[in-house]
Parts: sequence; C-alpha cells; structure tokens
Amino acid sequence: MLLLYGLGKIFNFDYFIISADTWEWPFVLAIYISIFATVFEMYDLQKAGKIDVVFKNIVLTTSLTVLFYLLTPFYTPQLPGNRLQIVFFYLAIVIALFLWRLAYITLISAPRFYKRILIIGNGNNVEMMANAIEKSDPNYKVIGYINTSKNNEISLNIKEFKTLDLNTIIQENSISEIIIAGNFSKKLSLPIYSNLINLLEKGFSIKEYTQVYEDLTQRVPVHHVEKDFYRYFPFSRSNQNKLYLFFHRFMDLTISVIGLSFGVLLLPIIFLGNLLANRGPLLYFQNRVGKYGKSFYIIKLRSMVENAEIDGAKWATEGDIRITKFGKFLRKTRIDEIPQFINVIKGDMSVIGPRPERPVFVKELSNDIPFYEIRHIIKPGLTGWAQVKSNYASSKEDALEKLQYDLYYIKKRSIYLDLNILVKTLSTIIFYRGH
Repeated sequence: MLLLYGLGKIFNFDYFIISADTWEWPFVLAIYISIFATVFEMYDLQKAGKIDVVFKNIVLTTSLTVLFYLLTPFYTPQLPGNRLQIVFFYLAIVIALFLWRLAYITLISAPRFYKRILIIGNGNNVEMMANAIEKSDPNYKVIGYINTSKNNEISLNIKEFKTLDLNTIIQENSISEIIIAGNFSKKLSLPIYSNLINLLEKGFSIKEYTQVYEDLTQRVPVHHVEKDFYRYFPFSRSNQNKLYLFFHRFMDLTISVIGLSFGVLLLPIIFLGNLLANRGPLLYFQNRVGKYGKSFYIIKLRSMVENAEIDGAKWATEGDIRITKFGKFLRKTRIDEIPQFINVIKGDMSVIGPRPERPVFVKELSNDIPFYEIRHIIKPGLTGWAQVKSNYASSKEDALEKLQYDLYYIKKRSIYLDLNILVKTLSTIIFYRGH
C-alpha cells in the first residue's frame, strides 16, 4: 500500500488514491491479495524460501488480484483515462510482494534467525519428532535431545546430551526453546523438573511437544499421544453449534448446485472422453462409510477399467495401471468428483469433511490405527483438510497422516477453517495435484 501511495504521489497518478472518501479501496485490494496469495501458496513455509517458486507465485497472485480489482464495481477506482497507470499499478504490486518475500528469505529464514530446539523426551521417538518439526517449519532446527527413556542404547543422527544441566546446554549451544515430549522416568524427574522450573522463572520458552506439533503441522499427533488422546476432547464447539451447522449446510447446498451446473456444461466433453477412452459405464457406485459409521453409496465418474477390483479391494497407487487415460485426466482435475454433489444434496456427505472410505479399508485401518473411527463423528466430505494438506493415501502410513489432519479439522472446525479449505482446494486443482 505504501508503494502504491508513494507511486501516486511521485507520478501524480489518480488511479489509487487513499483518502477518507476512498478508504474501502485498500481493504478490497488487501482481501484479494490475501485470497490469491493463499491459492498460489505464498504462505507455504516450505515454498516461501525458494526464490524461483516465490516469483512465479507472485506473478500469478498479482495477475488475478489486479484482474478482479479492475472488474470490481463501486468499491474500487474507475479505470483511469491513461491506461499506462494500470501497468504501473500491476508492477508496483509485483515489486512490493517480491520485496516482502525477499525480506523474509534474507532475514526471517536466515540461519541466524533459526529457533534452536532442545527436545527432552523418549529417545525412541526423538528422530520422528525432529523430522516432523523441521519439515513443517524450516526455521526450527533441532540441536539435540535428552533421552528420558530407560533405553540407553539408541543411535540417532541427532546429538544426545548426557548431562541434565539444562543451563549449561542452553549456553553452550545457543538453545532458544525446549520442547518436552512424554513422561520422565523417576531417575530423571527431580533434576529435570528443578531445572525447568528455574528456566520458567527466568522467562525461557518451554513448550509441550503435542501442542508444538499441532500448531506447526496443523494435525493431531495420534501416533504420539496414544491413550492420552482423550485429553483433546471436547472437539470444536462448532460440531454442536446450530448457527454454524446451518451455515455449513447452506454452503453445502449452494456449492453443490454450482458444482452440478458446471458438470452439466462439461457433459459433452465427459461423454466423448468416456466413449473414446473409458469405453464402459459413465458412472459407478461404491459403498462408503459415512457419519456414525452408516454406509451409503458414493457416486463418481468412472476413472478405472471395468472390473478393476475383480480380485478384491486394493489401494489406488501412483501410476495405477487400472486407471484409464481419460480417468487420469478426470482424477487430476477432480472432475470425477462432481457427481458426489448429489450425495451432498441428499445429506450423505458434506462439501468439507474427512474423505469417506470403503468398509473393508475402515475395518483394516481401525485395527491398525488408534482412534480411526473418530473421523466418523461428522459427515464425510468431498474435500477436506487432509486433502489440501497431504498427498493421496495409498498406504496405511498415508492413512495415518490423513487421520491426523482429519482429527485436527474435527477439533478446530469453524467457518474460517472451512473457507480456508475451499481456497486451498482451488490451489490443489490449479497446481494439478488432484488424485
């Protein structure tokens, strides 16, 4: 905004003038930038440090922001007589966003600003914890750990501190934060607790692992909390909030009508593609598990060969030979999901929620993954937090990761999170990451 304001003052441009009469202009512009920056993943920490990816996303974000801004009546300025001003308006936004990202890469993500972490916890899980933390936020660096388990024969790539003198460890290794993970053995409890209390009194940052993990990864660490999971209850109050549920249902119906209308427009292409490349029934119906464990039949456009599971149910995998050429296109663009809007209108599904799974896989996963059935306390969805935050599930390990995201959604469910998922779903489609 400052760059645009300065540009207008220096070159006497009248297109973007901030005054008491035009106070809504910068707000509309900020909203568009926020929405499209989210769609094009400018807030993704994993991509925010890559200058080539950042610049491409800035150009895409600015292009759509300026286009929508120009086409918005009443709340944005009228088109200037000198159209060159629009070019400068566009370039000013590109430069401002680039300088902002460059400042982040140079300053915030620079090694001198890393959060240097000490983990105190069970050595058997430390490496997994460290990888999860560093993968979620590149600014976190795990410097070492103190093993609180009875197993002293653990070999990790992370430095283990044998001393329990936390003050010495902090000073010698420039530790900026301590993360506590799990209970301590009786032998370690007293000295560590004494040190931690002293550090807390000095204002040192000490956090609990499950909360750090949830804040950074935006998923619930069921693999770590195990039987302690129930301390996470109750889940989001929105699950019982009638106003939220009304809004959610209204959104379901509105989006479903729009989605089915779009599907009708695509019918000629879908019919032709199915006739030439799929050669068989256009639709297929498959049994899935819904809310409270009740089964229903999901409707999808067929993307696999006929009798694809004649030998029994199988996980769909990357490069699955059962998927037809046209089926790959349907899955990547998510056009194959359009008929599920009928399930949404019927009330079997919602637009947003955990993806419905097949009974055979639910039974298998429930036996192997703790708390898997909890995802059935709300309606399954056409898209969801797990779909926009992780890849397609083709194994039990992938299913565990998706469960963590699903439980996070159930716990944090809100209008804001729903809108966030819708925007990120657009990003998933635009970047061709559909399954």
